[in-house]
Amino acid sequence: MSFRQSITGVILAGGRGTRMGGQDKGLVLLSGKPLYQHILARLQPQVGEVLINANRNQARYSESQLAVISDLNNHFSGPLAGMQSALHHVTTDWLLFVPCDVPAFPLNLVEKMFNEKEKHLACYACDAEREHPTFALLHRSLKTQLDDYLARGDRKLMLFMHEVNAKSVIFSPESGSFANLNTLEDSRNWELQQKES
Repeated sequence: MSFRQSITGVILAGGRGTRMGGQDKGLVLLSGKPLYQHILARLQPQVGEVLINANRNQARYSESQLAVISDLNNHFSGPLAGMQSALHHVTTDWLLFVPCDVPAFPLNLVEKMFNEKEKHLACYACDAEREHPTFALLHRSLKTQLDDYLARGDRKLMLFMHEVNAKSVIFSPESGSFANLNTLEDSRNWELQQKES
């Protein structure tokens, strides 16, 4: 069995989209199709199956024919809440999380993270500039630890990564971009760059 079959990819689209004017980020049109579909096209070949974490517009996301899961609570508690929901839902050993607003992430994301995780039960992506913990590979055995962490009222993703001794995996600029589209202006700029390249 390919290592990919042991990994479920999860697109994190459960946020409020505050900086996007309250729009559901994953559904913002980018070059004529919803942003999450750009993510899906890059993620799908890298994993065994994909599901979407969304707290709004579930019917729209369901049009993708993928499973759509909401957070276990309705507090919009951030990416860890989406990760928690997925850990409770999937049966594969590993889950690879990606945010819904980074359309050019590395095409070798899964392979590199899986091959470099060593004996760690969690790892996250970094580039030369900073950490990108929403790009994370987690073993499903971390479910209880994450439940306990959130039950304490903690929400900070990097703090949880440190708590579970997650490994950072360094990606070179040539492998792809972790730049996210936070605003409608970011989206327009990305479209212009694609037309020019």
